[in-house]
Amino acid sequence: MNRMTEAQLSELERDLNAIREQVVADLGERDADYIRRIVRLHRTLEVAGRIMMPLGVVPPVFVAATATLGIAKILENMEIGHNVMHGQYDWMNDPSLHSQNYEWDTVCPGDSWRRTHNYEHHTYTNIIGKDRDYGYALLRLSDDEQWRPRHSLQFINYVLLSVFFQWGVGLHELESERIRRGEIRLRDKLPFLKDFARKGGRQAFKDYVFFPLVTLPVAPVVLAGNTGANLIRNLWASTVIFCGHFTQQAETFTEAECEGESKGHWYLRQLTGSSNFTGGKWVHLLSGHLSFQVEHHLFPDLPAHRYPEISGQVQAVCQKHDIPYNTGSFARQYGSVLKRIAAFSLPDAIRTRLPGQGAVQAT
Repeated sequence: MNRMTEAQLSELERDLNAIREQVVADLGERDADYIRRIVRLHRTLEVAGRIMMPLGVVPPVFVAATATLGIAKILENMEIGHNVMHGQYDWMNDPSLHSQNYEWDTVCPGDSWRRTHNYEHHTYTNIIGKDRDYGYALLRLSDDEQWRPRHSLQFINYVLLSVFFQWGVGLHELESERIRRGEIRLRDKLPFLKDFARKGGRQAFKDYVFFPLVTLPVAPVVLAGNTGANLIRNLWASTVIFCGHFTQQAETFTEAECEGESKGHWYLRQLTGSSNFTGGKWVHLLSGHLSFQVEHHLFPDLPAHRYPEISGQVQAVCQKHDIPYNTGSFARQYGSVLKRIAAFSLPDAIRTRLPGQGAVQAT
């Protein structure tokens, strides 16, 4: 991590607080209109996809229906659900868009997400041993975890996690790694498992039972289309998340160095532990504006569509304080993620001999 004095960290805090206060003071009808417009777009796409799906016996219609429903699911998860549950629109006092009320279209219960993501991940971002989102207890991504033979297969685990991403996220609160180590018992997680089974069951019933049944005799076509739409959403969401957190430039941190940290130090950790990627307007929209992961980690409760407007100011603050601002093309950042996953699947004796590889530990 960039080494800064307490005085420098205080100045960094003031600079970034000023950006936040500027946006908060300007929140209003423009932001409310934006999120309501996105909700309408999502509903239109979902209805269109559902209507077209029974006509999917015609291959071009099947492709269009599956893609339309997949994009609807992406919009709902990324730009609506994720951002609404961060409290980005609580100020509107609209019960349907309030962080504590919203239940999104995925198997992960909203309350579980608010605990594991909004609190745990955003408080302890990239702190090894505290942020369980780092590697999702499946992937070895730094030297802080000792290499074991099972890590040689982690690229397969990455592919499986991406394909079944909503289920992996939904089961994250199970803390399977702690159960394996004997730190907690499975029975301790029974309340969570009941909530997960209830929510996951509803989601599976809707896409894989209800809609196919009501569209007999073309149920297999509808089942295949719904499965494809979920796969599209899973692959895209996992890729966006990985590009924001696990590039080779994203730093990790120890619990000791973050103990009792100031807000300025927390800001610094978000800046050096996050990654952005560039793209057009639709790339940003479909990523829930997590293409600006740096800005999101700094200001998780500001409306995400504001991130492109303030990114220049954040970059100026980084330049002022000599802090790297990690951004690049989508292809470059995704390639960096794949290289990190592949590199840490190798034994250290082999990995450290590779060009550009060395010890990568929490700083």
